[in-house]
Amino acid sequence: MAEDCLFCGIVAGTVPADIVYADDAAVAFRDINPQAPVHVLVVPREHVVDLRELGGRPDLAGPYVAAIGKVADNLDAPDFRTVFNTGAPVGQSVFHIHAHLLAGRPMGWPPG
Repeated sequence: MAEDCLFCGIVAGTVPADIVYADDAAVAFRDINPQAPVHVLVVPREHVVDLRELGGRPDLAGPYVAAIGKVADNLDAPDFRTVFNTGAPVGQSVFHIHAHLLAGRPMGWPPG
């Protein structure tokens, strides 16, 4: 756990959040600025900075990715989009890896 990490605080229960799912690998909670009817953040319980770091941790990656699917199932979201931002220039604002799980509306490609 990183002492100054917002998401570590949510995982530890010291920072309030609207938690929709939790297991041994991950915690999921509603985004405070939703971009779709279903917009949750799924974070691993262990502090991992970004997708690159997670790639070096297969012991965490498998259970974490499995948890993302379980969150979608629990939210009755058979079709969903996941977004990972890696680095501040592309929008990562909390440096604890988190999947944005979005569902509940059509999402065309390219976005816009």
